[in-house]
Amino acid sequence: MNDFKHNRVDLSCQDTLSGMKNLPDNFFDVAIADPPYGVSTASTWQIDQGHGLNGFGGAWKLATHSWDKLSGLENFEFTMCWLAELKRLVKPTGSIWLHSTYHNSGIINVACQILGLEIINEVVWYKRNAFPNLSCRRLTASHETILWVHTGGTHRQYYFNYEEVKAAVFENDNFKESGKQLRTVWDIPNNKDKTELKFGKHPTQKPLRLTERMLLISAKQDGRLFVPFMGQAQKLSRACVMV
Repeated sequence: MNDFKHNRVDLSCQDTLSGMKNLPDNFFDVAIADPPYGVSTASTWQIDQGHGLNGFGGAWKLATHSWDKLSGLENFEFTMCWLAELKRLVKPTGSIWLHSTYHNSGIINVACQILGLEIINEVVWYKRNAFPNLSCRRLTASHETILWVHTGGTHRQYYFNYEEVKAAVFENDNFKESGKQLRTVWDIPNNKDKTELKFGKHPTQKPLRLTERMLLISAKQDGRLFVPFMGQAQKLSRACVMV
């Protein structure tokens, strides 16, 4: 196990489920989970290096990784395990944000209902600079699904920074106006700037402004944030703790 500590960040590289089991109950205020989607195939579709597309920000290649190849049953069992741990780790006053696509969003939704994790909202992250479909046999995937859930049962104690979110204006989001309630469709381009890519690139890396919006909505100052699945393997993953 490799650990790294810097200021208020604790980064641990170990088996995801084993690491979660060693953490105390009701310890975190917010968790953001971006698990394997089960999206990879053996396809070799790619665009040659150096070939750019307007609005996308560079060359692209389909990610085909063994850690992202999951059978339906395996995916469901794994999802039940890590969601059960998140339910134990996050306070009733806290929130859990769950990334997914059509490959695994149904599994995550059903698992939440079985475990008693109430879905507060289903958010559609609209990516207007989405990459075109290379097979030309289906529609271009232009969004991902994010579930905002809580562990507090019918008491609904989760924190919602309503007034500040309502007043906010988000650059490049054509759906949000100042003084208007934030909708469940978020117009957030998927481009990353140089500072976000300085430690390397990953095909499923999310832009910081997406995470910042989740924290604006549901995080309190000086709270604890838990982020599993920061590594590149399903069962050898990283957890980041901000205390």
